[in-house]
Amino acid sequence: MAQDRFTGVGLGLRRPHLEQVARLEGHGVPFWETCPENVVGDGGRHHRLACAILDRDPVLTHGLALSVGGFDAWDPDYLHDLGDFLVRTGTPWHSEHLCFTRVDGSCLHELLPLPFTREAVRHTVARARDLQARLPVPLLLENITYYAELGASEMDEADFVTAVLEGADAGWLLDVNNVYVNALNFGFDPKAWLARMPLDRVAQIHIAGHKTFGGLTVDTHGTEVIDPVIELMQWTLARLGRPVPVLLERDNHIPDFDLLLAERSRLQRAYDEALLVGEVRHA
Repeated sequence: MAQDRFTGVGLGLRRPHLEQVARLEGHGVPFWETCPENVVGDGGRHHRLACAILDRDPVLTHGLALSVGGFDAWDPDYLHDLGDFLVRTGTPWHSEHLCFTRVDGSCLHELLPLPFTREAVRHTVARARDLQARLPVPLLLENITYYAELGASEMDEADFVTAVLEGADAGWLLDVNNVYVNALNFGFDPKAWLARMPLDRVAQIHIAGHKTFGGLTVDTHGTEVIDPVIELMQWTLARLGRPVPVLLERDNHIPDFDLLLAERSRLQRAYDEALLVGEVRHA
């Protein structure tokens, strides 16, 4: 799935940086990721700035609203606008979260976990296949953080995610910080978890910061990425033995653009080191 221009470590395009990014063509960021709900359709000045950047630079899209694991019908107008945007920007795929975000037409503004059951697998696979048929590019699904299991589980998260990805024949947006956070909260080894997974389906990786509140670790996207999560990214890239794009997520406590570029450069160095290890391992 990956395109040659989508390698290295990219950044999410965020409103506080739009004017600076619009002026800088030599910013060194290999690609941007955007939430299409924020840029499809019409808008004001910030919307026009974002669209100009996304028309100029390589872009990946990451959605929040489609509620792949839910029951609400797709919005045909939004899917039409989304499809047009995906084609216009030349993005190689579109990603959504493996969760539900809507109930009875209301957006819940949360990424809520699905029950780890065979029925939830069947339902989500059918929804993902139907959504894929309506999109002009391949669909990726992202593993989320969860803080409690919903109902009585018939399998663990690894088996659930694998069953959905394989049943839907979908690509995987692997969020290594989410794996790390879930490992802390539920007491498992993140590398052993990843070793069970269909890594051949990984087309993109997310990485982010988190914060611990008492005994609970939360995926906040509001701090710098810590070394153990960077090491988990490197371990994954080396095991893959191929370059995939990595996206640094920063959605809260967004720093000045120069500071974000410095963190991106740090992650890029770790990325390059991991690819060299992977080349040796797979030689």
